[in-house]
Amino acid sequence: MAHQKTPLSARRRRRDRHGRGLRGPLLPPTLPGWRTRAERFDELVLAVVERLERQVGTELDGVEFAVEAVPPSDPAPWEVGAVPLARYFPADGAAGLTHRIVVYRHPVAARADGELETALLLRDVLVEQIAHLLHRDPQDIDPDYLS
Repeated sequence: MAHQKTPLSARRRRRDRHGRGLRGPLLPPTLPGWRTRAERFDELVLAVVERLERQVGTELDGVEFAVEAVPPSDPAPWEVGAVPLARYFPADGAAGLTHRIVVYRHPVAARADGELETALLLRDVLVEQIAHLLHRDPQDIDPDYLS
């Protein structure tokens, strides 16, 4: 007896091997675990920047803050032997670029254990970069800064 093929529409379709259907996400989007590590890091940077903007005021208007995974492979002359955690790029009117502060996610995350340490390290790194931008002492930017 020859085996007859049944038409595709007549076959029972299974979504998985146990016939239970597709599984949904393990965590709903409303829980913190839903976000990726990069998204959580971006949120920490944003929270620290917002706090520092409240302390400094309008002096940071127009300053761009960004996050990149790693620093570029060509270090600045003053970064010999060290991996930068962040960089300040001055404005370039000819190119139409505003002041920018870029935080490097992987080096910061590698130096901190847990979200609290990451937030504290981010605060110190951003305070240093903002102080450099404004030509001020880091203690003037944030009194909690410890050099």
